[in-house]
Amino acid sequence: MGGEVYLRHAIQTRFITDKDNYIDVIREYVSELYEEGDILSISEKIISICQNRIIRREDIRIGGWARFLSRFACRKNRGGYGVGMAINMQYAIDRVGLLRVLAASAAGGLAKLIGIHGVFYRIAGREVSGLDGFYDGAWTEYRDIGIEIPEDSRLVCNEIRNKLGISAMIVDANDFGQVILGKADDISIEDSVLAQMIRDNPAGQSQQRTPLILIRKKR
Repeated sequence: MGGEVYLRHAIQTRFITDKDNYIDVIREYVSELYEEGDILSISEKIISICQNRIIRREDIRIGGWARFLSRFACRKNRGGYGVGMAINMQYAIDRVGLLRVLAASAAGGLAKLIGIHGVFYRIAGREVSGLDGFYDGAWTEYRDIGIEIPEDSRLVCNEIRNKLGISAMIVDANDFGQVILGKADDISIEDSVLAQMIRDNPAGQSQQRTPLILIRKKR
């Protein structure tokens, strides 16, 4: 990558819950391994959980529009279960409004006819595409909760840097794409390059429990 070689070390953690504090988690698992110049890649899911960015199934009332529109959507989006599930479609309607969801659905349907995918989520927005959960494929604990994207990812990364001396980025990554949601201000590497460092999605968020990836330039 630009003539540089980067090593990645997947750090295994316990199962993180909303009772955890992300500063304490990173201190426990990363502080002794970290060297100045490293970059810590953090799965957005554990930050969101620590921030209690959780939507519970019983708090979402699925309406007729959600049931109808979800029938025409792919059951899975680029990173997991999407608005093909009525509960996720209802979340989208609640989050960005019915008119925007209708526009996204119409545009997405037309785009798929010519082989273009992902238009619905581009129009609906990052909050909708970033919702995780409401399935138990990996953890039964996620069956009845949805996990929103983190709040103020850049500020979180700066807090981690200020309190722990660790340069971090928060990522939403899967086998199809990577998005840098935020990074510490001391990281000068462009987002596109950072995304390349994790392009193969090295974090394991299922039974592997490795949501933290320590990236180090090979010396």
